[in-house]
Amino acid sequence: MKLDLSLRLRHWLLRALHQPYLDFPLLGALSVLAICGLVTLYSASDLDRHLLLNQALRFILGGVLMLTIARIPPSTLRNWTPWLYAASLLLLVAVALLGQGRGANRWLNLGVMRFQPSELVKLTLPMMVAWYLHARELPPRWLTLAAVALLIGAPALLIARQPDLGTALLVVASGVFAVFLAGLAWWRIVALLGAAAAAAPLAWHFMHEYQRNRLRMFLNPESDPLGNGWHIIQSEIAVGSGGWFGKGWHHGTQSRLEFLPEHTTDFVFAVFSEEWGLIGVIALLALYIFIVGRGLSIAANARDTYSRLLAGSFSMAFFVYVMVNGGMITGLLPVVGVPLPLISYGGTSAVSLLAGFGVLMSIHGHRKLLPR
Repeated sequence: MKLDLSLRLRHWLLRALHQPYLDFPLLGALSVLAICGLVTLYSASDLDRHLLLNQALRFILGGVLMLTIARIPPSTLRNWTPWLYAASLLLLVAVALLGQGRGANRWLNLGVMRFQPSELVKLTLPMMVAWYLHARELPPRWLTLAAVALLIGAPALLIARQPDLGTALLVVASGVFAVFLAGLAWWRIVALLGAAAAAAPLAWHFMHEYQRNRLRMFLNPESDPLGNGWHIIQSEIAVGSGGWFGKGWHHGTQSRLEFLPEHTTDFVFAVFSEEWGLIGVIALLALYIFIVGRGLSIAANARDTYSRLLAGSFSMAFFVYVMVNGGMITGLLPVVGVPLPLISYGGTSAVSLLAGFGVLMSIHGHRKLLPR
C-alpha cells in the first residue's frame, strides 16, 4: 500500500514537472512578495519566531493549494463554482450562529485552527458572478443585473452583520468588477452610481457606532488623539518618520515601542514604510503593480467568458486590497481593517489569495486547450 502511494506521488510529481501549468513570472513575483512579508512580520513582531513559523506554514499550505488548483482545468472549476459558492454561504451562516472573535464574530473555530470564511468569499463570489454571466447575453441587461445583485448581496450582508463592513465592501467590489468587465454600458454604470450615492446617507443609520467613529476620525483624527484617532495618527507618524530610505530593518520605533497598534496585521504597511522608507514603498508597490498587470494580461488572453471575467475581477480586486490598506495607513481612507495582501499576518487571507492565484495560473496554463 505504501509502495503504491509512493509510486502515485512520484508519477504526479513527474507529470507536474512535465506539464507545470504555471505562470513563472507571476510565481516569481508572489514568491518575492511572500519573502518580503515574512521579513517584515519578523521585524514587526519583535523577532517572534513562533509567529514567523505560523505564517511560513500558511504560505506553504497556500502554495501547495495554488499548485494543485493550477492543474485543474477552468472548465472543471466552472462546474464546481455553484457548489463552492453555496458552501461559502453556509460557512457564513455558521459564523452568524457559532462565530468567535474580539468584538466581531468573524471566525470559526476548527479545533486546530481558526478559519475566516469571509476571506474565502473574496474568491468564490467573483467565481459565481463570472459563472452566471458566462452563459448569458453580454453586456448584461437590468434583469441579469438584478440577479447578480442578489448573488453579491447575500454574502455581503452576512459579512456586514458580523460586523465587518470593510470586508463586505471589498466583496461587493470583487463582484462589481466582474460585471464591469462584462461590458456594462456606461449609462447603466452612471445610473447605478447615482442610485448608490442617493442611498449612501441611509447607510449611516445602519452603521455601528465604532464604524461611525472611524468615519469621524478619518475627517478629523486630531479631535480624539488619545482615543479613536490614535490609530491614524501613529500610523502617519510611522510612515512620515521613514523618510526616503527608512530607519533600517528592525529599527522602527513606532512598532517596537508599542505606539502603533495592530502592527503585524492591519498596520504592517506602516512598519514597512518606517523601516524601508519611500524607496522601499515604491519598490513594494511596483511589485504589486506587476502582479496585478500579469493577472490582467492573463485575463486578456483567456479563451472563454468565465475565465476572462474571473481573472480580471480577481486581479482588480487584489489591486483594491492594496490601495485600501495603503490609503488607510496614510490617512487617505478610513480605517476599515483590511490587511495588506501576503504581508499582513493572517492564515485564511494568505491561503485564499494563493488559491485565487492558482485559479489564474490554471486559466493561463490551459488557455491553449480551450476553444475560442
